[in-house]
Amino acid sequence: MIAILLLAQSVCAESLRIATYNAELQREGPGLLLRDILSGDDKQVAAVIQVIAEIDPDIILLNSFDYDAGLVALNAFVQRLRQAGSDYRYQFARAPNAGRQFGADLDRDGRVGEAEDAQGFGTFSGQGGMALLSKLRIDEDEAKDFSQTLWQDLPGATLPRRGEVPYYEGDILEQLRLSSTGRWDVPIEVSAEVTLHLLAFHHTTPAFDGPEQKNDLRNRDELRFWSQYMDQIDTPFVLLGDANLDPEDGDGFRDAMRAFLSDPRLQDPMPKSNGAAEAAALQGGTNLTQRGDPSLDTADWPDEVGRPGNLRVDYVLPSVDLQISASGVFWPAARDPLGLLFGASTSRASRHALVWVDIVP
Repeated sequence: MIAILLLAQSVCAESLRIATYNAELQREGPGLLLRDILSGDDKQVAAVIQVIAEIDPDIILLNSFDYDAGLVALNAFVQRLRQAGSDYRYQFARAPNAGRQFGADLDRDGRVGEAEDAQGFGTFSGQGGMALLSKLRIDEDEAKDFSQTLWQDLPGATLPRRGEVPYYEGDILEQLRLSSTGRWDVPIEVSAEVTLHLLAFHHTTPAFDGPEQKNDLRNRDELRFWSQYMDQIDTPFVLLGDANLDPEDGDGFRDAMRAFLSDPRLQDPMPKSNGAAEAAALQGGTNLTQRGDPSLDTADWPDEVGRPGNLRVDYVLPSVDLQISASGVFWPAARDPLGLLFGASTSRASRHALVWVDIVP
C-alpha cells in the first residue's frame, strides 16, 4: 500500500483512464473491415473513431473487432485514431475462438460448418475478435491467453444436459473451449515499480438456445473463470469487457452477475450516463418493466415486448487496491450533437456505449 501511495504522489500523479468498448466492427467476411478502414468513407468506422477520440482513454479494450493474423486491420485502425488525436503506441490481439470451426454439428440442426458450429459464434475465423490498445507499454512476453481452456476443465463446470443425457459428449467435450471469443491477462507497465494487469474478455450471449441452456450455462461459467482466477492474482488489476449479462434484467443467470459485482476483491464504480436514463424513458417498451437503474445501461437493444431492451452488459471493474477518481458511460443525451454517434445504424458507431473508469494505480 505504501508503494502505491508513493506512486500516486510521484510517477502517477495523474489518473489512468481505462475503457471497454464493443465497437461492433465485425464484418461479414475476412478483409472487409480493412477495406472499410482504408476507404476513409465508412461512416461507422468514422463514428467509432470519433467516440474513442472524444473520451481518449489511456487503455481501451475493443470487442467485436475482426482479427487477422498480421493485425493489418488493427494497425490501419490505430493509424486512423492517431490522425484523430488518440495515439496508441502499443497493441495486443490474439486469434479469437469466434468463427473457429469445430468440425461438428454443435447446435444439432443437421448441418455442419455454420456460424453456430464454431467454437464461438462467427461466420469466419477471426470475426468479432478482441483488441487491446494502450498508450503505456504492454508486456507481451508475460501476457497470458486462456482462450484455449476447455469448458470441461473449469473446476465445477456446469455442462448442459438434455434431461439425464449430456448435451455434449466424447470428442466434442475434449475440444470445446470455455471462451466464446477470448480471455486474456495482459500486463501494462505503469512504471518501473508497478505493473497493472488487464483481465480482458468477451462472453457469449445467454440466449438463442433450448431447454439445455448451453449458452446460459457457458456465459455463467465464463464469469466463474474470473472468480477462480482472481485467487491467483496479488497485483493490481482491472477486469474489463462485455459480459453479455445484466445483474437485474434480460436473459441469463442474473444472480451470478450480482454476486460477481459484490465480490470483495472488486470495485464496481457503477458508471452512469444521463443519455441512457433518457433513452429508457423515451423508448419505453421493455424498459418500462425493468428493475435495474437505466442510467447504468451500456447497450441499446430493441425495446418491443419480448425483446431485451436496454441493458448493462459492459464493465470496467478495478481491483479493490486501486483508487477510483471518476467513471462514466458515453451515451449522449438526445439533444447532444454527439448523440448522432450512438445507436443501431450504419452511420453510427455501435449499439454499445463506451464505458470508462479513471484510476490511480
